[in-house]
Amino acid sequence: MSKVKNNDTVKVHYTGKLTSGEVFDSSKDREPLEITVGQGQLIPGFENGLIDMEVNEKKTLNIPSSEAYGDVRNELVQDVPKSQLPEEIKPEVGMPLVSKTPQGQEIQLVVTEVKDDSITVDANHPLAGKDLVFDIELVEIK
Repeated sequence: MSKVKNNDTVKVHYTGKLTSGEVFDSSKDREPLEITVGQGQLIPGFENGLIDMEVNEKKTLNIPSSEAYGDVRNELVQDVPKSQLPEEIKPEVGMPLVSKTPQGQEIQLVVTEVKDDSITVDANHPLAGKDLVFDIELVEIK
């Protein structure tokens, strides 16, 4: 039976959880995820965990934050004067925002604090700094 190697395109079902057991994503009620292994499409710990799997094999991957979304980077947390926000935006904690760099790249932000004259936004991935657990099942090797 063939095993997954780099550059194979595979289909996989997964359930992603925090170490507390809280599920943050799952493919259970939809089509399996299709990726080409080794292309950097997913976090390194997930892609590396697929190597040498066989079709119908199931396993649990315990992925440290360093092989997932990395550590929380303090430089990605900033205060922004409310005067720089569009007038129609009424910021609330947890609200997602999008900012654009001078080069036109979009950056996803989350409001973490609302003050009188400014807001604090965080551009870290929501799962940064967290160890993750994935239950995976290899469905197909193309």
